[in-house]
Amino acid sequence: MSVVTDESRVGSVELAIGGMTCASCAARIEKKLNTLDGVSATVNFATESARVSFPAAVSAGDLISIVEQAGYTAAVPAHRHAEAGEPGAADAGAAAEAGEPDRLRRRLLVSTALAVPVVVLAMVPAWQFRNWQWAALVLASPVAVWGAWPFHRAALVNARHGAATMDTLVSVGVAAAYLWSVYALFFGTAGQPGMRMSFAWLAAGSGSGATYLDVASGVTALILLGRYLEARAKRRSGAALRALLALGAKDVAVLRDGAEVRIPVGQLAAGEEFVVRPGEKIAADGVVVSGGSAVDTSMLSGEPVPAEVGPGDAVTGGCVNAGGRLVVRAVRVGADTQLAHIARLVTEAQAGKAPVQRLADRISAVFVPAVIGVALTTLVVWLAAGQGAGAAFTAATAVLIIACPCAMGLATPTAILVGTGRGAQLGIVIKGPETLESTRAIDTIVLDKTGTVTTGRMGLVDVAAAPGTDPADVLRRAGAVEDASEHPVAAAIAAGARDRLGAGLPGAGLPGAGLPGAGQFASHHGLGVTALVEGHTVAVGRPGWLESEWGTTVPPTLAVRAAQAEQAGQTAVFTGWDGQIRGLLVVADTVKPTSAGAVGRLRALGLWPVLLTGDNERAARVVAAAVGIDEVIAGVLPAGKVDAVKRLQAAGRVVAMVGDGVNDAAALAQADLGLAMGTGTDAAIQASDLTLIRGDLLAVPDAILLSRRTLATIKGNLVWAFGYNAAAIPLAALGFLNPLIAAAAMAFSSVFVVTNSLRLRRFQPAPARASGR
Repeated sequence: MSVVTDESRVGSVELAIGGMTCASCAARIEKKLNTLDGVSATVNFATESARVSFPAAVSAGDLISIVEQAGYTAAVPAHRHAEAGEPGAADAGAAAEAGEPDRLRRRLLVSTALAVPVVVLAMVPAWQFRNWQWAALVLASPVAVWGAWPFHRAALVNARHGAATMDTLVSVGVAAAYLWSVYALFFGTAGQPGMRMSFAWLAAGSGSGATYLDVASGVTALILLGRYLEARAKRRSGAALRALLALGAKDVAVLRDGAEVRIPVGQLAAGEEFVVRPGEKIAADGVVVSGGSAVDTSMLSGEPVPAEVGPGDAVTGGCVNAGGRLVVRAVRVGADTQLAHIARLVTEAQAGKAPVQRLADRISAVFVPAVIGVALTTLVVWLAAGQGAGAAFTAATAVLIIACPCAMGLATPTAILVGTGRGAQLGIVIKGPETLESTRAIDTIVLDKTGTVTTGRMGLVDVAAAPGTDPADVLRRAGAVEDASEHPVAAAIAAGARDRLGAGLPGAGLPGAGLPGAGQFASHHGLGVTALVEGHTVAVGRPGWLESEWGTTVPPTLAVRAAQAEQAGQTAVFTGWDGQIRGLLVVADTVKPTSAGAVGRLRALGLWPVLLTGDNERAARVVAAAVGIDEVIAGVLPAGKVDAVKRLQAAGRVVAMVGDGVNDAAALAQADLGLAMGTGTDAAIQASDLTLIRGDLLAVPDAILLSRRTLATIKGNLVWAFGYNAAAIPLAALGFLNPLIAAAAMAFSSVFVVTNSLRLRRFQPAPARASGR
């Protein structure tokens, strides 16, 4: 057992818990921890972790002892060392988390391969060759013992602590069916050559002439399938941190004794100076010592507009240098960086979620011991009535078999399997039943602006020319100059000019016209660029720079258009040649064409939309008005986004969050339901509960509708599974069901559950509204 201490808060620890098999395990551990005076614990089954606050009188060792006494184990959380920048830590964590699903998969494949022929032989009398029952015993034995061992082991652990879960009922049901079959083969008449499965409606009419090896092996394989699907979904929970840490630089060029020395980023010390070339990631938080460049800060701000930096400006580790060479002095390294801080925000938000109590496990707390009690009572009553040991054991076995949770085990995974398959066709990834339960209660949906409501890419939206100037000349010459620049805004202008000229802009000449060549290119850091185009010295940049260089003023018509662009949160770039300002190019992040319709559908679902962005208030209000959103929260960084979600939750709202960037990852984890655009970063995707592969906001209402429909299907499956048990158990106890009939009823229940789940394949998204209102 290992403990990770939260250094920012004395008396607070995070424990990585091992050995939990269901939500009731998490509830038991949480209850045990909270029995200590002054201890407040939250155990999360999905992330297999516990966050515990405790007084000075309690030590971490006391907490460890309590967990171990409950029968569970733990391991060091993978992110403990990964946050400190140790190489390979994230990969090691990924390998450890991948182990359990892989082990379950092997156990499932072997068990299925052995169980299928046993079930077929038992259900098709025409295929029952001479001594087939002994072949079935050989095939079923590894399944009932080795395949079902996880259930047997969990049942033994639970029994030692006076508890019972679904594992207990699976173990007892499989063991009873298998042991009775062994008894019938060796001491009854079932082992005789030429035996056929006998059929009788009543327990008194049957005895030791039948085997239930198909039940023992079939139930094991089906429950293993459900466990494998669950483990595969849980494995994703740690991937958010690995995705975040993968954004950091792996090595860095440090300046030592006037020379560049490339070292692993973990060896970089605060105070050292390092070089960042164009296209490289900044290795640590620091201050620019020399050089100038445009830095892509979208990892933090979520905004596509790069930040111009020069000597004295602060830069953040993980951001990409999009322009010139920089020399940076490291201020915060390793676990102290902003990137590591975001990773901790994700961890805390995930660990702070309340444990999801699965419906089946809640009911099983009473159902499992009740079934075992009924089976034992049936055995005793039948023996006391003088009906004979064979009839008594047959009736008791029928109770266990009819109650064996085959349909319960299929209720959730089959619905999720079909629902997620249909979701994939619609561009939606649902990560598990916890997500489904979250969708039913949400009443507020927070939408990140950039990359979610908007395209997240700068684009040329308008071109204006001064009186007497051809707009095509403005577009062609400015585009030629910007085509030689590395700046992202320049790239947007060049691409937009090329597209508009190619489409035949009015006055631009023939369709298909390209950009002319540019010579004598020069960049003026933070001001603009110049080049020789078509015999003219063309400049593109800030208006103040152009005015001071040429001793001229901006034409009134262009000044008015620039003010309008600024009011709308857009970026205006001026251009001119031969000493005169000739035109204006406007670039902006554009709203996705489907966003307004998506907001309309979200409102129709009863959800209140909120726009959340790191951009300025004016730009946010323009976008919100375009798509029909009234509430706007603007100008916030990653920690601010988390705080905004917390404030909404504190106000009594149940919040869903939609985002696409690293800056959204912590807020996605904090929200009651996180939805990530699949076109966004891995960190956002892994921190979310739902991933929208196609990157279309219309997928959000589709995802919520499909999740709610899938949850309703799971509930229907569970109602049927428990309902049929409640009706059939008394019949079995009274002797009106032969175990073979009980097995058939159990099989029918499974078929019903699967068929009910398959109805999700017909799910169709609702049509979008024409506007956001």
